[in-house]
Amino acid sequence: MKKHWAYIINKVKHIVLIAIAALMPSSMAYCANDYDYQEVEYDVYAGGIHAVRANMVMDFTHKGRYTMGFGAQTRGFLGSFVPWSGTFETRGWALPGSTHLRIPEQHVSTASWRGEEETKTYHYDKDKGFKALTTLYAGKKPRTEKADDELTNNTTDIISAILMVMEQVSDGNNCEGSQEIFDGKRRFKLIFHHKGYVMLKKTRYNAYEGPAVECVVEVEPISGAWYKKPRGWLSIQEQGRTLGTMPTVWMAQVSENAVVVPVRVRIKTTYGTMFMHMTNYKSGDTVLSIKD
Repeated sequence: MKKHWAYIINKVKHIVLIAIAALMPSSMAYCANDYDYQEVEYDVYAGGIHAVRANMVMDFTHKGRYTMGFGAQTRGFLGSFVPWSGTFETRGWALPGSTHLRIPEQHVSTASWRGEEETKTYHYDKDKGFKALTTLYAGKKPRTEKADDELTNNTTDIISAILMVMEQVSDGNNCEGSQEIFDGKRRFKLIFHHKGYVMLKKTRYNAYEGPAVECVVEVEPISGAWYKKPRGWLSIQEQGRTLGTMPTVWMAQVSENAVVVPVRVRIKTTYGTMFMHMTNYKSGDTVLSIKD
């Protein structure tokens, strides 16, 4: 039983990463408008069980800058049995131009498991890219290291990586696109495949109703500490491929003039299907809730 739930929560952690890849801004306004700040809440269901609550904040109110934070934690009996929480945040430079280039300054990933916390801080230079990775684990002395150039050159963090892809969607194009990422040990390509345009209906689980873009998300290993047999996210991905359904995200513009956000995520595994549903949304005067 413990192995089963440990497996489930490992998959939930990767749902969070997929969500991050879909929670990016499509453009940065250089003035403080209501729609430059968005708050979104999500519920994650694993095998039909309400396993995780998540929340996201996007702040683009400062000229030439972007900040996005995402957090999640297990809930209910699962929270007692498998106490995990994680937060992910990136802040960086929003450079003007037709490509809407986004360059991270700092990406911070924090995970807490049974009370022990590990924080990884990725440092970047505006012109030279990745500089160093600082790791702090369970109160130990911080360790800072510079990874091999082969792993880090021309890479970005998982949040900033998808900004250009999301910009394509907001500009009325499809979501086809990719960026290369360094996660501390490995280099990989995060790829978005456009599946089509759909109309979603509001349900007792999801607050959004309206048009959405359906995209498949795929990870392609490049170099670093990859195992010979698929583990972690690759294991999830290949299970979905075998079952005929790859990890999928639906994105939509919930508030007029605001950036697109994911409204639903689906991941199929041999243990069952996991969904992440948008339950609450707020941006300016736009407020959505499954309770309404």
